[in-house]
Amino acid sequence: MMTKSDTLKLSRPNRELIAALAIVALQAVAAIFFLVDSIDEIILQFAAGIGFAVILECLVALALITGVVMGARHTRKLMVEARRREGALAVARGALAEVLKLRFAEWQLSAGESEVALFAIKGCTVSEIAILRNTAAGTVRSQLSQVYTKAGVTSQSMLTSIFIEELL
Repeated sequence: MMTKSDTLKLSRPNRELIAALAIVALQAVAAIFFLVDSIDEIILQFAAGIGFAVILECLVALALITGVVMGARHTRKLMVEARRREGALAVARGALAEVLKLRFAEWQLSAGESEVALFAIKGCTVSEIAILRNTAAGTVRSQLSQVYTKAGVTSQSMLTSIFIEELL
């Protein structure tokens, strides 16, 4: 299930892509304008002889076009890298889920203990876990105590650190 924050995360790269494409498009329009203007001046001044200003204008237009091409290539490269990192993050998420599943099985956690442990690893407090699971806070404390004993830790932060160390 996608949350509102997931939707925001997905839309941010899209906004960045649209902004980058808009900038490249604007640069391309400016480059085409300068190039067409320079060619027009060359044609108009051909009979009178080409002056230094026209040649300079052509060079500036060509430099602008080169900048547009390089900017577009760099933007494409950045987008490919962003997609690669997104894929790596998805793999890491999957890897974490697999590590959690293996550890919970190794520790022989019950379904309830596994759920409580997962909420604890996510950083939820005892009262938050109780609300999320629709149980009493005392039940959550008892289950957390069992999780800590089975995992060989004494606190929520130690439980979380087990999984952070495995992923690093």
